[in-house]
Amino acid sequence: MSATISRLPFKPQPSVIPGFGITLGLTLFWLTLIVLIPLVSLFLKSASLGWPSFWEIITAPRVLLALRLSFSTSFIAAAVNGIFGLLVAWVLVRYEFPGRRLVDALIDIPFALPTAIAGIALTTLWAQSGWLGALVAPLGIEVAFKPLGIVIALIFVGLPFVVRTVQPVLQDFNKEVEEAAESLGARPWQIFFNVILPSIMPAALAGFALAFARALGEYGSVIFIAGNLPMVSEIAPLLIVIKLEEFSYPEATAIAAAMLVISFILLLIINALQRWAERRERRR
Repeated sequence: MSATISRLPFKPQPSVIPGFGITLGLTLFWLTLIVLIPLVSLFLKSASLGWPSFWEIITAPRVLLALRLSFSTSFIAAAVNGIFGLLVAWVLVRYEFPGRRLVDALIDIPFALPTAIAGIALTTLWAQSGWLGALVAPLGIEVAFKPLGIVIALIFVGLPFVVRTVQPVLQDFNKEVEEAAESLGARPWQIFFNVILPSIMPAALAGFALAFARALGEYGSVIFIAGNLPMVSEIAPLLIVIKLEEFSYPEATAIAAAMLVISFILLLIINALQRWAERRERRR
């Protein structure tokens, strides 16, 4: 009889994670307290403005230019990090050279370095009298206090996200697949683009999304090198801070809500591309 009961389909199965119900409840409570409540309050504050006032705020020329500058520079910086972050991860995983561990440790400096210090250092280097700025100034290239300086600052803070996302995938990649492709006559570039790249593409897209999201919210390293000129080099996070300092809380929340909605839509698109790449890789 007991053996029959033990084989019943409705017998509850033990949870893999001890205390799953409690941990799930605590997770949802913490997520609600830290993330959902602030976001809901932001949208409620924006909704109190009414649609005409909200639309008037976010379509003001200064706001539109700030939003365009933030999203364009963040996208460019994330794209650059997606390419060179993959290259850095490849070198760290596939090659042995003196100082490799030191280079690997230096990748994490933007995580630990205060962003304000990074902004001051980059401004000093890329100003027209700086070490690097003096080299490109004769070519007519201005970096500091220009949108190009913003891109460089965002590349600096976003690089570790791509490297640390792609690096474990490259380490776990089965080299026997490469050897099999090589034995079939595939050339190195064919092996990379047809065998390796499809396998690491989901991780690369995830790193791109992380770098893009990090760049959108960056403030400390950008305000020093951007110059913060309205309609020229003023990013959206800085404009939000300016509105708060002016006690224009409705305008600040409206800009923040618009930025959040656009960011969420773009991240959904990136995540959809990542899932598409994963499904394509599984079908291979």
